[in-house]
Amino acid sequence: MAGQTFSEKLLSIKSGKKVYAGDIVVAKVDLVYMHDGTAPLAIKVLREEFGEDRIWNPNRILFFIDHVAPSSNIDTSKLHKYMREFAKKHGIRVFEAGYGINHQVVFEEGYAVPGALIVGADSHTVTHGAVGAFATGVGSTDAAIAMMTGSLWFKVPDSLKIVLEGRLGEAVLGKDVALYLLGELGTSGANYMTLEFHGSGVKNLSLDSRLTIANMSVEMGAKNAYFPPDEIVMQHLERVGAKLPVKPVYPDPNAEYVDTITVELDKIEPLVAAPPLPSNVKHVREVEGVEVDQVFIGSCTNGRVEDFHAAARILKGRRVKDGVRCIAIPASRRVFYELLRDGTLEILVEAGCTVTHGTCGPCVGAHFGILGPDEVMVATSNRNFPGRAGDRTAKIYLANPYTAAAAAVEGKIVDPRHLLRKA
Repeated sequence: MAGQTFSEKLLSIKSGKKVYAGDIVVAKVDLVYMHDGTAPLAIKVLREEFGEDRIWNPNRILFFIDHVAPSSNIDTSKLHKYMREFAKKHGIRVFEAGYGINHQVVFEEGYAVPGALIVGADSHTVTHGAVGAFATGVGSTDAAIAMMTGSLWFKVPDSLKIVLEGRLGEAVLGKDVALYLLGELGTSGANYMTLEFHGSGVKNLSLDSRLTIANMSVEMGAKNAYFPPDEIVMQHLERVGAKLPVKPVYPDPNAEYVDTITVELDKIEPLVAAPPLPSNVKHVREVEGVEVDQVFIGSCTNGRVEDFHAAARILKGRRVKDGVRCIAIPASRRVFYELLRDGTLEILVEAGCTVTHGTCGPCVGAHFGILGPDEVMVATSNRNFPGRAGDRTAKIYLANPYTAAAAAVEGKIVDPRHLLRKA
């Protein structure tokens, strides 16, 4: 009999029976979390559809106020109050406005651990595959069921093996690896699959870059992502303190995959996803000269320390070009504090960036930096659909923080390596 992939093995453990791709299981979850865009509906479903106002385990449920945070209107304030009142009644922890974006906080607070089954009412829950968890996004109804019972149904996904070789070059980050794969697979090439990352190149990727790659796996249609947990992951958990049991799961050597893709990291250059899809991937030189109105550095994709250190290498000693708005949003309070302590925020402010607290910001088009008609933004976020960050005629180019910062300085898209060589 064939061996098991990561997802087959983990869902076997969590369901109590040996399963393979295509099987349907009911599995025990380790963590459920949701935010101000999804929690209110989950609470409503719990109460009105199921007639229940009870929860499974308050220590394994987290609420986040991060999407429209702090509230910018009365209707949102009502939703936030609704969340707080439910959480208070049941003893659920609420991470208030300013604490950070939900996926980043789950990671840095030690809730994302190897071998955990994590469901979040947000598609980018897949981020935690970077530490070896099975993490996937669900809708508010499924989140309500998991919140009430501690279990949820899953179809065991097929798995696609991605072999990473070599190391990244100058001005290239995990974002470019994700964009490269998007260019190869498109937005549906990994539909309901696990992206399993292996190869000698994995050890050459920082944890921040792994988080970025896992985060964007959903843009390819993936159910989840997986990086084998190594000493880098374990050192992170020792530093922050694991909140859940750490039980790493690794695929069998003879596991069967739908396909294997090899990626040579040293051949990847700075890439850009041009509108209107994340899969419309181009080399930065192909879009050089496109004028920009706004630059956004942040989001759950690229709002970590590594990302702002990259941006600061470009921005140090330079200024954001007149007529360009540059918004910098560290993904969490912890990230903000580290950047404050090491002087990075000073570089950003001196360059003319607007720096704010950890929130989703313009990524969801709900708060801070909403685009007007025909405006152009370079963003380090994950989606560039029409209307994603404001007016439907606005255009969004997705890029890594080096490229985003270079666009802020030049007022147009340029190859960031030119500026690094001038520094």
